[in-house]
Formats: sequence, structure tokens, C-alpha cells
Amino acid sequence: MQLHISPSLRHVTVLPGKGVREFIKVKIGSRRLSYRMVFYSLLFFTFLLRFIFVLTAVDTIDGETKCSTIGCLGKRLRPRILGRRHEPPVPEVMYQILDEPASKDEIQGKDDIPQTLEEFIAEVKDSRSDARAFAIKLRAMLTLLEQRTRTAKIQEYLYRHVASSSIPKQLHCLALRLAAEHSTNANARLQLPSAELVPYLVDNSFFHFVLASDNVLAASVVASSLIRNALRPHKIVLHIITDRKTYSPMQAWFSLHPLSPAIIEVKGLHHFDWFTKGRVPVLEAMEKDQQVRSQFRGGSSAIIANNTEKPYFIAAKLQALSPKYNSVMNHIRIHLPEARGPKVWLFPSLNKVVFLDDDIVVQSDLTPLWDIDMEGKVNGAVETCRGDDKFVMSKRLKSYLNFSHPLIAKNFDPNECAWAYGMNIFDLEAWRKTNISHTYHSWVEENLKSDLSLWQLGTLPPGLIAFHGHVHVIDPFWHMLGLGYQENTSLADAESAGVIHFNGRAKPWLEIAFPKLRPLWAKYVDFSDKFIKSCHIRASS
Repeated sequence: MQLHISPSLRHVTVLPGKGVREFIKVKIGSRRLSYRMVFYSLLFFTFLLRFIFVLTAVDTIDGETKCSTIGCLGKRLRPRILGRRHEPPVPEVMYQILDEPASKDEIQGKDDIPQTLEEFIAEVKDSRSDARAFAIKLRAMLTLLEQRTRTAKIQEYLYRHVASSSIPKQLHCLALRLAAEHSTNANARLQLPSAELVPYLVDNSFFHFVLASDNVLAASVVASSLIRNALRPHKIVLHIITDRKTYSPMQAWFSLHPLSPAIIEVKGLHHFDWFTKGRVPVLEAMEKDQQVRSQFRGGSSAIIANNTEKPYFIAAKLQALSPKYNSVMNHIRIHLPEARGPKVWLFPSLNKVVFLDDDIVVQSDLTPLWDIDMEGKVNGAVETCRGDDKFVMSKRLKSYLNFSHPLIAKNFDPNECAWAYGMNIFDLEAWRKTNISHTYHSWVEENLKSDLSLWQLGTLPPGLIAFHGHVHVIDPFWHMLGLGYQENTSLADAESAGVIHFNGRAKPWLEIAFPKLRPLWAKYVDFSDKFIKSCHIRASS
């Protein structure tokens, strides 16, 4: 076949090419066409043919080989041109069914509800249900699984609450054996520290740390990790404060396990005159707090019996029942300096201390904390609203205080960043110039009067209020939180932190501790010690 175009572009002649003189002569309108227009027209049709070829190839790769080139092109372009999706729409009846909550009759006593996704798919395939039947069966299965998940989650929270609130028999055994040793062995009743070291207890050229604990094993780990990682252990003074029942075991342990050249002081609350005589606001608040909690909460059974609250809120209420939140050890930090009113103090001669909780592990030398310029602030703490772990580092004032209460809403910003207890630098000189202690007790009293409607648990909420405006933010390196409730904590991040904090229920000395994180704590326990071995305290829970 031959194609002839006249120079004027007014005639196009097509010859069959078989020697026959027949031809087709097409007369084009008098409008003059340029060669450029012909060239672009041919170019366009060339790209169009390539486009059709590509679509056909894609369909063939996808396994759709039973369509022609034009058919495949139409199938590809139609949804886009008409603005519709290619996939078939979900029947409206399914949305209607799934929007309606399942009735009790639909769930209870039904043995034919699929228990797994495999069972559900098998039943749907066998019965060839319509959209309505499919949606009803799906709703029933999801509702049943949701109920079971909620029940299991609440049971988990309850078991963790029981485990974290109880004293493990190993720790109870350790306290009893040490108490017995204290009564029979004079070496277990040594004065701590010895007489010649007593002047250093008020020497501000030393680095003073304070630990309040009624847990001998936990206190031993804090002390051991602090001193083993110190670059100048001979300049470390650790003041350990405990209650009356734990004083003898605590004194026995540190008498028999000296941490020289550091200086260790063990003192019971009953050794402080102000604690045994007169009015102690903390003790009064604790007594009232316990009465209010027992009256308005009804115990763990009443909490888990609530079928309307989400498991997260039930967990928070269970946590509020923990004895830790009603322990004097948890409140004692507010009495570090001299308080207004009746003279109540722990360390009236010291200028600066670092307060440590007993569920922390020190992994770095902490003496550089004394070089931090507090800029006139009282409390050096790590903020808890910024960090890579959004589960742990997302705490603001609204996470702890009830901003639906007008007294809270009037005085504080819900989005203000919170900070953490556990490892805090306290400038006691600056503290003595403030009303922090008085503010703390006033708000605790106000919360009790309002039936715990300002906040529900812990000493951190009143601390956030009392230290408001008196906090100096320090580098998060010094205090990594969440190892007691964030199982997905990065081990590498934990190993590189200056202090790690097992805040939460999964304490490292409990069987519910996270196996991946517990070794960071356990390496500071001497499992060959005779007291540790006799009480069957092991490296792995």
C-alpha cells in the first residue's frame, strides 16, 4: 500500500500496492495544513498506541488476560473519568447493622458465634450469606471478642495490682533474717556512720544523697549502683531514712555490707523528735487519705465490677489503692528542709541534696549534678512531656490533675509540662525561702475535703502544685523513666541513661518485672550473699 499526499495538502491518494490502478482519492478542505501539525498528530497517535500497549501489559501481569486492548483501556479509565471507584461499594445495609450495638440475646448463650477469623471465613463461605447476614455474624463475633479482651485486660490489671501491692515472700524472708541477725550479732548493730565520720554528715563540701525506703533489697541496689559508678566515692554521703519496722534489718544489712569509702547513714523516722512529738501534717493527711479512699472506692472488687469504665481508668483506680501511695516514705521528701510553722526538718544544715527513689538504678557518676546552675529554682527535675517514647514522655498537668474542678482550672494550665520524681536535685537554701511545704500540705488538705476530686493518687500531683514555678529542667540523660510499665523500652537507651527508673508496677524485684530490663537492676545484687541465697532471691524471676 502506498500513500501520496499532494504538495498543497489538498489531496491524499491511497494505492493498494497490488498492481491494481484503483485508488482512493480523498479531497481535503481548502484549509491549509502545516507539516508541523501533521508531525504532532502522528506523534500523538504514536504515544497513544504505546499507552494502550502498557495498559494491556499491566493487565496481563495482573492476570487479567481475557480483555482486549480497548476493553482493558476502558476498564482502566472509566472509574477515573466518571469519578467512581473501581471496587464495588460496601452495601449500605452493612453499615446500618454494624452501627447498631449487639443485643445481649445476640451474644449470651450463643454457641454458634465464630471464635476465630478462620472459623468466621469458613462459615461465610459455607453458608454464602448475604450482606445483612454477613454483617450480623461479624458484629456478634467482634462484640464477643471485645468483651473477652476487656475482661482479660481488667484481670491482668488486678493481678498486677495484687502482685505489686503485696510483699514478696523473698523480701519478707530477707527482712526477718536480717532482724534476727541484728538481735544476735553485735556486728550487725554498728553505728552508721562511725563516730569519727559523723561530722561529714553536715559537711557541705561532700555530695549528699537522700534515700527514703522500707525495702532493704531495693535500698542496697540504689546504694551499690550509686557508689560503684561514682568517680569520687570517698566524697559520697548517703542518708538512708526508713520506718521503725525496717530500721533493724536496714542497719544490719549496711553494717554487714559496708560500702567504703563512701559514708552511709541509716536513720529511722522514730529518731526524729518532730516525728514522734506534736503535729505532723503528713501523718494526719495519710490517715484521712486512707479513710476517704476506703469510703469512696470500695476496694478492688468494686472497681473491677464496673462494666462501663474503660480498662485504662480501672487500672488507674487500682493503682490508687497501692500502699505505696499511702506510705510515709513517699511523703517524706517534703520535709527535707525546715518547714514553716512547727519546726519540722530532716537536714537543716545542708545546702543541696539529691533525692533518690528506691526503684532507681544509678549508671553514671552523679556528682556533676552539683555543677548545674539552678538559677534560683528549688527542684531540678526532668520534664515528662517531651521524648521519643510518647507513651512515657507525654505527661502534662492534665495527666495528673482534675481540670474539671474549678479550683484546678483557675490556677493551672492543663497543657503545661509535668516533671518527675525519682531523681531530683533540691536546693535546700532556696527552698527555705519559699512556702513550698506549706503549699503542699494545704493542697493535700483541700483534696481530702473535696473527696479526692482534685487528684486521685500519689504524691506527685501535690508536688506539681507545690513546686509550681520552682522547677529547673535538667537534661533527660539524668533520669530515664517508665521501666516499670513500658515493656518496649529500648535496651540501648536504658543502658546509656545516667539513672533508670522502674516506676510502675513491674518493679525489678517482683516476678512481674520485664525480663529484658530486670538484668539492669539485678547486676547490682550479690546473689552469692548468704542472706540473699537463704531467701531464694534469684537473678531471674
